[in-house]
Amino acid sequence: MHAATGLPLHMRRDGLGPAQELARVRDGDGVARVTTPFGLSAYAVGVDAYVVCRYEDVRQVLSDPARFSSARLPAGPSLIGLDPPEHTRLRRMLTPEFTERRMRRLEPRIAEIVDAALDDLERAGPPADLVAGFARSVPSLVICELLGVPYEDRAAFQDHAARLLDISLSPQDAIAAQRDDREYMASVVTRAQADPGEDLLGMLVREHGDDLSTAELTGLASLLLRAGHETTSSMLGLGTLALLRHPDQLASIRDDPARIEPAIEELLRWLSIVHSLPPRMTTAPVELAGHVIPAGSIVLASLPAANRDPAFTANPDALDITRTAEGHVAFGHGVHHCLGAPLARMEMRIAFPALLRRFPGLALADPDAPPDFRVSTVVFGLKSLSVTW
Repeated sequence: MHAATGLPLHMRRDGLGPAQELARVRDGDGVARVTTPFGLSAYAVGVDAYVVCRYEDVRQVLSDPARFSSARLPAGPSLIGLDPPEHTRLRRMLTPEFTERRMRRLEPRIAEIVDAALDDLERAGPPADLVAGFARSVPSLVICELLGVPYEDRAAFQDHAARLLDISLSPQDAIAAQRDDREYMASVVTRAQADPGEDLLGMLVREHGDDLSTAELTGLASLLLRAGHETTSSMLGLGTLALLRHPDQLASIRDDPARIEPAIEELLRWLSIVHSLPPRMTTAPVELAGHVIPAGSIVLASLPAANRDPAFTANPDALDITRTAEGHVAFGHGVHHCLGAPLARMEMRIAFPALLRRFPGLALADPDAPPDFRVSTVVFGLKSLSVTW
């Protein structure tokens, strides 16, 4: 499938990989100046931006908040829209809850959630939509329990998240989506402030309630809810599609538990479902790949292009679960490296083998049907995936 027309350069895809236009920029000039209808919010339309595509340049952009600022563009009181030291203050409060040791406490419950979703699929019988019945439902329940969000609200927050990440919305609809999300998350935070539970929001209220404003709590809750659901959901759906197209590697993961962790890193690298982290703005003239980017310029770091850079790994367009994909930038890099990466890895480490063992004959219901991609969203994914077994 060729990339949909009309999308900003950094969001274009050819099938499961970055568009050839991005690869040509990476392998040629390294940086492309574009005029992009910024879909990340309603605040900027038709602005000039620089798309950075090489692995080392992307890492430089993401690791240098002094020259590539997150705070110069409006994003609200949320981690993604802050630079140190404000970013450091908020992140320090959350980091202890997202260590691998803390995440291991969730492992038995995540396994229960995965098994229950697979039970439901099995009872319903094939064909089944793996996105609705598994890839979306498992992360939804996990993040609801982690944050203390009522599971019956999942349809509402999934709709909010989908609209917030959809760049095809009109400016008016984008503003309305932001308003609806803020109102919903404010209600969640208000409940936590009135009766803090044992969940993550309750912990933040109890331990840091005097240090966090309601607006900061709302911004954090919204970010965690969206990021903790949308990204893992997309990885489970697209990751399954990728493995079904590589049956030998699928069988290896299914039959050898030792294969799953390197396989997850390779799937993260190869799919790179987040097109780009939120934009940065240069605080001074910066030279990248021989190009001088003026101060006050918007910079977008293409994660899919960087993760398939031949300077980073050999034969990068091949999916190879035996490769060492350490150092990929699928979770970002630097101070904004994804806080929830340990949780996402744990969900995938549990979910993929459980799915493949439960349904050893898992297959696409219609192998000739083109994938039902979500292309106009900040997080690349699938609308549906019909499977049989």
